[in-house]
Amino acid sequence: MSNTASGLPVGRGLLCLIVAGVAWGTAGAAASLVYRVSDMGPVALSFWRCAAGLVLLLAVRLLRPRAQDPVRQPLGRRAVRAGVTGLGLAVFQTAYFAAVSATGLAVATVVTLGAGPVLIALGARLTLAERLGRGGAVAVLGALAGLAVLVLGGGGTAVRLAGVLLALLSAAGYSAMTLLTRRWGRDGAGDATRTTAGAFAVTSLCLLPFALAEGLLPHTEDPGRLLLLLLYVAAVPTALAYGLYFAGAAVVRSATVSVIMLLEPVSAAVLAVLLLGEHLTAATLAGTLLMLGSVAGLVLGEARGAHRREEPVMAM
Repeated sequence: MSNTASGLPVGRGLLCLIVAGVAWGTAGAAASLVYRVSDMGPVALSFWRCAAGLVLLLAVRLLRPRAQDPVRQPLGRRAVRAGVTGLGLAVFQTAYFAAVSATGLAVATVVTLGAGPVLIALGARLTLAERLGRGGAVAVLGALAGLAVLVLGGGGTAVRLAGVLLALLSAAGYSAMTLLTRRWGRDGAGDATRTTAGAFAVTSLCLLPFALAEGLLPHTEDPGRLLLLLLYVAAVPTALAYGLYFAGAAVVRSATVSVIMLLEPVSAAVLAVLLLGEHLTAATLAGTLLMLGSVAGLVLGEARGAHRREEPVMAM
């Protein structure tokens, strides 16, 4: 199966999303380490993440052979799409980093990526006419139940209301970005690297004044380690991951995108426990397992649907 507008096979799009989800799961851990070695705030971190990621993407575009977009979009339309995507990205990642700072890596990531599938599933049904089906509806209800257990059942030291609200704001930005990318992918999303670079440019401009007010240059006693962390955040969970995400989200159903990206909270939670010393409460663990169970059900339903669409019709 392939998307006629962009030419990217759906199978390859799924692989892009899987790699992006795993890479995204390392961003929060890196952000927590940045907070430990410096006084950098979440807005400044988001700015440097996007600005450095933009530089890396522009370098990639200069080094690789020039390729034509399958569908050439007018300059004005590309500018509007870059602007809207950049605003969604700014809300998504800045609110996420703020949530990590307020309530911890594991909870912030699970709430953001747990609420995302619910918002995306509802938005896809209302704006893209992508039906969930019975299995999808069960998965959405399961995700809602898992989110409720996570938020309402956690202790005060594990779940903080301010962090949860910031994570939900991040989920809203992520959902809008996913739905718009899918809609635009139907009539040709163009080069994913160009889309990502445009979004990073807009996001960087949006965040710059707020980063200046917060403190653009951090104080640290270990500048070498801080620089390496910032380079990692810009390269792996930003330039690489978002390029793969925009490529895959343009050709894969929105609900499926949100399901695959739930790989992020799994890898992030593992890193939080193994590297950062965070402790998951019983409610956090139960909520996570409930959401992942819902994800598994939706994955099976999507796989069966894709298989039926690929089956040839036998002539009688």
